[in-house]
Order: sequence, then C-alpha cells, then structure tokens
Amino acid sequence: MKRAFLFFFLSIPVITMAQKSNADNFWENLSAQCGKAFIGEVLEAPADDDFRNNELVMHVLSCDEEVINIPFFVGDDRSRTWVFTRIGDRIQLKHDHRHEDGSEDEVTMYGGTSTSTGLATLQTFPADQETADLIPAAASNIWWVEIIPDEYYTYNLRRIGTDRFFSIRFSFDNETEIPPPAWGWE
Repeated sequence: MKRAFLFFFLSIPVITMAQKSNADNFWENLSAQCGKAFIGEVLEAPADDDFRNNELVMHVLSCDEEVINIPFFVGDDRSRTWVFTRIGDRIQLKHDHRHEDGSEDEVTMYGGTSTSTGLATLQTFPADQETADLIPAAASNIWWVEIIPDEYYTYNLRRIGTDRFFSIRFSFDNETEIPPPAWGWE
C-alpha cells in the first residue's frame, strides 16, 4: 500500500507536466519577456520598405493568462500593437493599429488564430475571415511568431501566392529602455 501511494504521489508532477500544451509553453516563453523592450532588425522586407530605415522596438507591455500586448514601434511611429489572446488551447494574433490621437485606424484588429497548439517555440496564424473582409488582399496571409528562450523573438508574414515576405527579429541580448506608450495605450 505504501509503495502504491508513493508511486501515485511521485507521478503527480509528471502527469501535470504532460498536460501542458505547446500553446501553454509558447505563452510562458513569451510571458517571460514581460516588462522588457528590445531593438530589432529586418531579416527580410522589400528593398524600399520603411522598416529598413528606422529603429524597430518591441515592448512586451502586459502579460496575463489571457492577453499579451506588445507595442511595436517603427522609428517615431507608435501606431502598432500585437495583441495575443488565448482562445481555449489556441492563440490568436491581432494587429491593433491606432492614430496618434489614440483613435482606431480604419484598418485594425486583423490577424488570425492558430489552427493547432503549434510548437512551444513557434505559432502560426492564418488570416481569419475578419481579415479577409477588412483587407481582401490579405486573405492569404499567414503570420508566424518564433520565440527561442534566451535568444530571440521573430515576427514573420507571408502572403501565399505572392512574393510578399516580411521578417523581423528581436534579440533578447539587445534589450533597450522602455519606450513611451503606444498610441492609444497611454
């Protein structure tokens, strides 16, 4: 009886760990950067893209069990915030775009929801119907975010059927001061 109880007691942590999904692990990896800001670099973008000529900063502003907000700045433009939301065992990525006065841009809250629990280090977000209705050309967009603990965060966009590919990386070794609030987040 003692041996059976001991086995049961010792197996509880293993059972608990086995129940954690890749989406849970991804969420934890992203949340580990909460409160920090990082300078990024363009890995791939059109040659004339404004992102190439400006400082890129992401600020992992707020993290809880359901939502992670990450303002993303391109030079002085503080209009963008990546909004990650837990939806059951999936993760949704939306792009919140604001004007300098804090009002919503007419093109905002587009993105998608992962179709599986993904990987602990990688989540993909195919464009949802709201995105297709808002930006018809973006109906074939697929975004993916890779986060390698203690190394980097990479944001990527591919528009299927076109040459459109965009990729930026933020090294966790390249931490910077906390920037001013994103527009609309004051």
